[in-house]
Amino acid sequence: MKDYGIVESAVKPEPIKIDEYSVWVSTEIVPFEREIEGEIFTGYSYRLVQYGKDEYLKIQIAENAALAEQITDTQLALCEMFENMGV
Repeated sequence: MKDYGIVESAVKPEPIKIDEYSVWVSTEIVPFEREIEGEIFTGYSYRLVQYGKDEYLKIQIAENAALAEQITDTQLALCEMFENMGV
C-alpha cells in the first residue's frame, strides 16, 4: 500500500480504479474552485491510496468475513429476541 495523502486533480476521480498492477482508491472527494489568471478553475481534492491487486483482494476478503460474522450475530440475536417474545 502506498498512501499519497491528499492530492488535487482537474478531473473527478473514480472511487476505485483498477489497472494492470494496482487498485487505486480515492476517498474524501471534495470539489473546489480556484482562480487562476483571472479564470475560475474547478478541481477536486481527495485522498489517494494505491494497493497491489493481491493486497487489495486480501483486505476485501477480511472485510467480507467480518461482515458475514456480524450478520450471523445479528440473526442469532433476532432469533433469541423472537423466542423471548413467543413469536
